Amino acid sequence: MEKINGWRTKVFVWIGLPVIAAIGLMLGATDLAPTWEAKNGGGTPGTFTAVDEECSRRNCEWHGDFVATEGGARRADVILYDAPDGLTRGGTAEARDTGARKGVFSTTGGSTWLLLTGLTVAGLAAAVAWVVIIVRTVRRRRTADETSAPPTTFAPSR
Repeated sequence: MEKINGWRTKVFVWIGLPVIAAIGLMLGATDLAPTWEAKNGGGTPGTFTAVDEECSRRNCEWHGDFVATEGGARRADVILYDAPDGLTRGGTAEARDTGARKGVFSTTGGSTWLLLTGLTVAGLAAAVAWVVIIVRTVRRRRTADETSAPPTTFAPSR
């Protein structure tokens, strides 16, 4: 990308990349470690009780209550990530609490870890690309300014 031409490219570079970076890093990175911990079997085991199912066009997610097996620690109104098929209102599922902001993870596994990893990597790549483009643009402008400036002489004019 030697020169940034065209309004679409400019909008993508100066608005799109920072937005992608912010979304990817803020949404993905905050729950990345808890997601990987759940994928690897870590966290506090317990039971999730389904209270309400919330569906959008593409997916549904269960909200409910989590109670730890040992110690009785409780989290109310959390999402069950990677919910097993066939879960119904009032039904229970084994889950792990790894400290994710909004939910707990089903012990049956799923692809949430992959989604959050991809989102975080995309955000990081967009941030790095944006910084590289800014640095190159600044350097190019400085070089252009230095070469276009008239030579400075200290000889007296006649």
